[in-house]
Amino acid sequence: MKKITAAVLMTGLISVPALANDVDYFAGFGMGYQQDTIKGDIRKDSDDLYYEGRVGAVIGDHHRLMGTYSYKEDSFNRDDTRYKHEQHLFLASYDYLMPLSQDGRLNAFAGISMGGVGNKLQGKNSNDFTWGGQAGLQYRLTQNWSAELRYQYLDMDYDKLGLTVEDSQRVGLAIDYRF
Repeated sequence: MKKITAAVLMTGLISVPALANDVDYFAGFGMGYQQDTIKGDIRKDSDDLYYEGRVGAVIGDHHRLMGTYSYKEDSFNRDDTRYKHEQHLFLASYDYLMPLSQDGRLNAFAGISMGGVGNKLQGKNSNDFTWGGQAGLQYRLTQNWSAELRYQYLDMDYDKLGLTVEDSQRVGLAIDYRF
């Protein structure tokens, strides 16, 4: 399934720019709430705020390509033991934008993401592949500024010393500047 997802995303990344004449580049930042499912010896969800930087391009009126970096850190107690979970995410995403208003200012979107994730749990690092999808709403505030609300699900492969990070679920708000 991961190979099929990667092939579909790569095909989209290569072919979409050839279809459009106008491209709007953007940079932005976001933050939100993230919950990671941890199983094994702990059986605890790690949850806290995440922070994100993002760059990308809106191609035509319907296609968005984006690269993001995000960071999350959480500390929690379980059975008198203090745990720390740290995560770095590097994602490439494709979203299809669907206009919800006549003037094109409000858009719904859905898409796929894949990339690398660095999880550190109890001092044990693991760099793995991650993939998933997202959906949300984007509103163009002005000609250059837009804001979005999104939900994202990512599958994880962390497995060290009897602990696994199964997945991440994120709800976030972001603001972008188009230039």
